[in-house]
Amino acid sequence: MKELTEKVIKFRNERNWSQFHNPKDLAISLSLEASELLENFQWKSNEEAVKEHHCDMKDELADVMIYSLLIAHELGINPEEAILKKLEKNKAKYPIEKAYNSKKKYTEL
Repeated sequence: MKELTEKVIKFRNERNWSQFHNPKDLAISLSLEASELLENFQWKSNEEAVKEHHCDMKDELADVMIYSLLIAHELGINPEEAILKKLEKNKAKYPIEKAYNSKKKYTEL
């Protein structure tokens, strides 16, 4: 993940875009890209959307991940470490014996 982040930062820096990449604006951009990903599903079944827009979804998901890496970089967050810690928290909130085959939120288990 470190190598990928370095490539994203290099791409950004070569274009002198870091001046625009504060955490607030990156979070806004992340939300916008996530909405563009979601837009591929609008008015379609899951199956139709994936069949018709898979390539677009791949691009939008890449944008979401790029902005996520940029935000992590700007905030000094190690994404791999953050994900592993969050998985541990989720294990406690969603123990297998309660959460297995359930879509309920942890407060409802």
